[in-house]
Amino acid sequence: MKLRKQSFLFLGNLIFFIVIAALVLVPVWKRRGSGNLRSLIALLPATARAAEINPWTAAVEKVKEDRGEPIGKQAKIETPSQLRHYSDTRRFLATQVAEVNEHHVDTPQDFVELARMIDRGELVQVQPASENYILFGVGGSADSGPFTRFENGKSIKLYNEAGLRREYERLASSQAGWDKQLTSLQQQVRVLKRRDRSQRAKLQTQIAGLQKEVKGNRDDKAQLERSYGNADTRQGLFSDYETLQQLGSKLIGGAFDLSEAGARRQLKVRMLSSMRPEALKVLEEIAASYHEKFARPLPLTSLVRPDEYQLGLSKTNPNATRIETPPHSTGLAFDILYHYMTAAEQAQVMSELARLKDEGRIEVLRENRDHYHVFAFVGGARPDEGFISSALGEVRSGKAAKAPVKVSDTRTAKLAKSHGAQSSREAHHAQKKSAAAKGKMQRSGRGRRKR
Repeated sequence: MKLRKQSFLFLGNLIFFIVIAALVLVPVWKRRGSGNLRSLIALLPATARAAEINPWTAAVEKVKEDRGEPIGKQAKIETPSQLRHYSDTRRFLATQVAEVNEHHVDTPQDFVELARMIDRGELVQVQPASENYILFGVGGSADSGPFTRFENGKSIKLYNEAGLRREYERLASSQAGWDKQLTSLQQQVRVLKRRDRSQRAKLQTQIAGLQKEVKGNRDDKAQLERSYGNADTRQGLFSDYETLQQLGSKLIGGAFDLSEAGARRQLKVRMLSSMRPEALKVLEEIAASYHEKFARPLPLTSLVRPDEYQLGLSKTNPNATRIETPPHSTGLAFDILYHYMTAAEQAQVMSELARLKDEGRIEVLRENRDHYHVFAFVGGARPDEGFISSALGEVRSGKAAKAPVKVSDTRTAKLAKSHGAQSSREAHHAQKKSAAAKGKMQRSGRGRRKR
């Protein structure tokens, strides 16, 4: 009797729980659609949602998983001839330049131009993680500073009307504070006695530092007045800001606010996670083949790069080369990281890349710094030899030296709070190499990275 009573009590509690759950979930199901499981996942405990909301983290662990054998450059591999430099190493770059010239491929100078290309559908968004691939640090060097316009080699910070007003107020407040500190320090110097040499030197050092800050502050104000002083120019810059604001609302969703530092960095990472459809098709083919054999996502470290972004990276890396059009700025190039791959994994990827090159669909190079650089041809065929010869002549003469190309920024991958990877091994492009150094590097032919 007692056992039966307990059974009825348990059954009653179970029915009560089901009824309450139905009252909570059914309205949501009806509003959102019966096929929309994500609306229900939000009601689950955080631990139960973890696997659903963070596939990127799981993919990172899969990429870095211990194989129990040599990986990366420690693995013994044979590089196919298709992934090595040509006898004339400049041909690798020339072929990519030729493709750009033949098809008149546009490249973005800055994030504003990149935003417009994305909005026009010329570049498509690549998901941070899928079953077959993962963006392993793409956009890792993006900062949270204001977006800028890159014109005539100079960066102009972008604001809306409210932001511009706040920037002027900030500069005025900073100026007032430094003026007050300078007056105080100069007064202290005046009352010092001759024998207080140590204290005098200390104060003079502080004064010099403040004067440097004051000069920088005045230069920033002068730059603002030059950029925003003209009504037409000011409205153009406001329009550029609005372009980014609208794209952010579209890509990020929700209450996106470009005036917030975190939102700016998030948008930059999303924009850098873009490429041309022709390149995405090649990428997906390689990634699917790799995943099918090894059940791992293919790690990618570089997609599109605006010229200004690449130029900023070059300031921290002396190993750069100069060509007319940086391959990554075209949206046709991407880098595959082989740092964590075994010999078998590398052999499989290189076999796929060699096949695609033999078919005339890509240009490719195995780089010494843990990457395969892949460049997809727009029409699925190599550029005409006439364009290659012409581009080769430009590379030889150094005439094609006006835009940033490459710099390497090797960092340890960290788990990102958002869907974009925040820091990892990211292949960059940059500018700044003397003609003499460039010639020396080309003559050496020792497999340096050239893009």
